[in-house]
Amino acid sequence: MKPTLIAAAAMLLGAPAMAQDLVVKIGHVGPTSGAIAHLGKDNELGARMAIDELNAKGVTIGGKKAKFELLAEDDAGDPKQGTAAAQKLMDSKVNGVIGHLNSGTSIPASKVYSDAGVPQISPSATNPKFTRNGYKTAFRVVADDVHLGGTLGKYAVKELKGQSIAVIDDRTAYGQGVADEFEKGVKASGGKVVGREFTNDKATDFTAILTSLKAKKPDVVFFGGMDAVAGPMLRQMKQLGIEAKFMGGDGICSGELPKLAAGTMGDGQVVCAEAGGVEGESKKSMEGFKAKFKEKYKVDVQIYAPYVYDAVNVMVAAMVKAGSAEPAKYLPVLAKTDGYKGVTGTIGFDGKGDIKNGALTLFTYKGGAREQIAVVR
Repeated sequence: MKPTLIAAAAMLLGAPAMAQDLVVKIGHVGPTSGAIAHLGKDNELGARMAIDELNAKGVTIGGKKAKFELLAEDDAGDPKQGTAAAQKLMDSKVNGVIGHLNSGTSIPASKVYSDAGVPQISPSATNPKFTRNGYKTAFRVVADDVHLGGTLGKYAVKELKGQSIAVIDDRTAYGQGVADEFEKGVKASGGKVVGREFTNDKATDFTAILTSLKAKKPDVVFFGGMDAVAGPMLRQMKQLGIEAKFMGGDGICSGELPKLAAGTMGDGQVVCAEAGGVEGESKKSMEGFKAKFKEKYKVDVQIYAPYVYDAVNVMVAAMVKAGSAEPAKYLPVLAKTDGYKGVTGTIGFDGKGDIKNGALTLFTYKGGAREQIAVVR
């Protein structure tokens, strides 16, 4: 046989083996445009890092080498755009979805995924409703607002010794939800809420509501919302001479907050909680992840990139164990996830799809940098 024919035969013989490779599409949705694009991009980079590493490892599923592809969509933090992005991913026949970032987009999108039978793991949606709709496809790898808001409410009274506490929210599913739970936590701890105001997630002027609250002399102001709004709010509090402690949930607990506040934050003035927490040996894994992330992307982790990274890997681990990337086949295995060792800690899901034994990490800011206060379970 001539050399050219031998080469052609070899190629033909190799073709079926190549055809056996399994393409696994994983969708990611977050706000990569708009005021909190820095948080959405942080999440997306966490997903890309996981995908790159999985492809480098040569993972096999059901005896076939898997090639993972990330299909990334932007929901701009808008519920309508979120459901449109979800439907686009369903039309693209993705095998699973990581996202969304916000509760306000995760909740309506979860119905789209449920109707299609495609698993969704949110790395950061904390509103309790996300896993309370009875959808078997919805999971999250962080604690919810009942835990987060309630813990912060108790902390405001017991640790910060708040006597007169004001609450502001941005009327989103996340902001209002965490503010409601915070208020409950304050009252359950014997504290007093002297005022409740609201704004929206695109506002920049808070003079009216802050002036109203200033008259009530709060020593703690809680804001349910995101850092893009919290930063200007802190600036205006300074301008109005409000020297209260400023508290918030994971939405404000970012590395970007000091920049958004334009240097007006006092050391220790802000106390916030990240809806996740690592301690002991897990801290080494988290610090290792952050170092790899910065080396790869030349930027620091904002908040949830590590949780996105874990969510991707938990989903793929379920596919490997099930021997299939088909949603209907690996979903039951995903639901039974327990004891998975991730960079954010040990991951397991309860019957609702919530993370078991979810932790919170409390932070403050000193010298423009986040500083951990405590991990609370």
